[in-house]
Amino acid sequence: MNTRNNVDEVPNDAIDILKETSRTFFIPISLLTPGLRETVASAYLCMRAIDEIEDHPQLQPQIKSELLTATSKILIAKPYDNEALNNLYSPYHDSLPEVTLRLHDWINYCPEEIRDEVLKSTAIMAEGMANWVNKDWTISTEEELDQYTYTVAGLVGVMLTDIWKWYDGTKADKELGIGFGRGLQAVNILRNYKEDDERGVSFFPNGWNLDDMFAYARKNLDLADQYVKEIKTETILNFCQIPLALAHGTMKALSDGREKMTRNEVNDMVNKVVTKTS
Repeated sequence: MNTRNNVDEVPNDAIDILKETSRTFFIPISLLTPGLRETVASAYLCMRAIDEIEDHPQLQPQIKSELLTATSKILIAKPYDNEALNNLYSPYHDSLPEVTLRLHDWINYCPEEIRDEVLKSTAIMAEGMANWVNKDWTISTEEELDQYTYTVAGLVGVMLTDIWKWYDGTKADKELGIGFGRGLQAVNILRNYKEDDERGVSFFPNGWNLDDMFAYARKNLDLADQYVKEIKTETILNFCQIPLALAHGTMKALSDGREKMTRNEVNDMVNKVVTKTS
């Protein structure tokens, strides 16, 4: 089993920054065992860093595309160059959030044995996001929706599957892992579609209504359920089941006409998952 030998070197505020940037993944990551917790946190923050560029409300599309494309090239270059990344972001120091400006930190604190996989997945995501910025996030077909959800979320499932194998040899189906990511992203689309509409963006293919997007989400959450069934390691199982349970709970809340789950519902669901797998 691989574990971190330099856990103490992980930034003390990494989990705090994760809490600020991800309501969905903060709880399951914080419950991971030491070593795996820091690895998944740093890997997730890498992807969150570039996501903040894509979603930035002030940056012009051309700047977003250039930053994402350049980031992708830096991440796959051998050897990886911290200074190049810092120089890229330096002109935007007052605009980009801390999680993005510190991308080099999250990379450096990934264990060397898994770092290349994290760099590769993050680079692919950055390049894909740049392409979607250039397309103005225009989605016309279900195939294009699949491409988009793969870029922004399915790749997270791929990366996590690589981490599980590195950690203790856990084998999980990457295709199902993609469905895991897509399912969570589809729920986010359903939860935020009104806000997206206000900013002139729609992730619904042409002719799709709410029922169609609910069906898309359920199809991918079914794949996510299958993904979780293959996992035996308790700490990994907890990690996967918590956001999946919250996604199912959010789907029910939305179906009932509510915008989200209550805090008590979230806490009860997390407790049930942890109790069930412990």
